[in-house]
Amino acid sequence: MHFLLYAVIVVHVIVCFFLIGVVLIQQGKSADLAGTFGGQGSQTAFGPRAAANLMTKLTGWAAAIFMITSLSLTVLYLRNTNSTNSVLSGIKTSAPAQSGK
Repeated sequence: MHFLLYAVIVVHVIVCFFLIGVVLIQQGKSADLAGTFGGQGSQTAFGPRAAANLMTKLTGWAAAIFMITSLSLTVLYLRNTNSTNSVLSGIKTSAPAQSGK
């Protein structure tokens, strides 16, 4: 079970870097100089529409894989630790003061 946890961690880190790269590569709508004057984008390899669609799909898939690996890491970690404790289990609580009648 530890091997699976470490494998998901490796996939998660790779997807994180890929997602960061894909988001940083994307250009905004009409972000180049030609877009200022209403021209078509000339800096993309596949044309303005195809590159935007490809980057959008890559971003969507990377985000979906990121969310799945995040949830998987949570489940695998909880199964490996066999912990049923709550986040608030270590906090000491005091009883409310009682009136003296």
